[in-house]
Amino acid sequence: MNARNVVVTGAAGFIGCNLVRHLLAASYRVAALDKLTYAGHRESLAEHAANRDFHFVQADIADQRAVLNLLATYKPGAILNLAAETHVDRSIDRPVSFVETNVVGTHGLLEATLRHWRGLAPRERDDFRLVHVSTDEVYGTLGAGGFFTEETPYAPNSPYAASKAAADHFVRAYRETYGLPAIITNCSNNYGPYQFPEKLIPLMILNALEGRSLPIYGDGGNVRDWLYVEDHCAGLRLVLERGRVGEKYNIGGGGELRNVDVVDRLCAVLERTLPARENPALATRGRDGYAGLKAFVADRPGHDRRYAIDSSKIRAELGWSPEHDFDSGLARTVEWYLSHRDWCEAVQSSYRRDRLGLDRAGDAD
Repeated sequence: MNARNVVVTGAAGFIGCNLVRHLLAASYRVAALDKLTYAGHRESLAEHAANRDFHFVQADIADQRAVLNLLATYKPGAILNLAAETHVDRSIDRPVSFVETNVVGTHGLLEATLRHWRGLAPRERDDFRLVHVSTDEVYGTLGAGGFFTEETPYAPNSPYAASKAAADHFVRAYRETYGLPAIITNCSNNYGPYQFPEKLIPLMILNALEGRSLPIYGDGGNVRDWLYVEDHCAGLRLVLERGRVGEKYNIGGGGELRNVDVVDRLCAVLERTLPARENPALATRGRDGYAGLKAFVADRPGHDRRYAIDSSKIRAELGWSPEHDFDSGLARTVEWYLSHRDWCEAVQSSYRRDRLGLDRAGDAD
């Protein structure tokens, strides 16, 4: 076993590919595992193809044989589990996919990891880590005040959140029952490069560039705590290197904003970066500014009103703090999408940015 060898599951997804880049830059050797579903793309890892410290395996975390083969071959000192179905709207339409990946898949990974860990020498068992990456959505919703802490009871309100809560509980159970050296992290809303366009910020960027409407759920007053993905990755590396086994760490950006305010700030960044008067797509719609594309639409069923994370534990224990505030991170994100239109086209072959999440809830329009 080599402590600098790590396995990242879900490595071709949004956070996963950014974490791979972060770890390689920190002199780790990374084995990247991904099933390559609609939101996981080899294009997001293409820059590492010639890197000797990078190895890619296409496999499902539920496939215990494939995971065991990877662990036996690569001999990692740690696994960072980011493999998950993540989009709330899709979980409303098809909950079973989230159970299959987030619950059954996590269980399969735990079984394979436990078997591998038990076969290690005593010192290697002591040094081994499993970092399971989860979400603040497992905690449910907040009122106007307060924050989620590591002690907040779980109260998931969407099928996605329920599946992630179940995964978290399985990880904790394997730690308590079998002694598997696991750590759980729960993060707030990530944004940044390589995020699949079903999520709010990339969806709004691409729609705005094409002069399409900017759909805002409900009254736009739902509040999220925004975390730039590179800051999240830095936090995960600190948890890997310094985190205490059996603990949970909340990672939040401290950037609470209403969804409508996110869209307004995004429109302002686009106006500075690519003014509407220079975008012919807006002229065909008769719009003289990006903000004129905003449209309030039927709310998501069971839409949590507010999330906000208390990150004081990871700040105090591990010395983490975000380097980007929301505005600087948003500017970097917009620049990235403007300069990577080829990636955007490549990953949307089976997704045209249509509204999801209403099929099983009835026609709410």
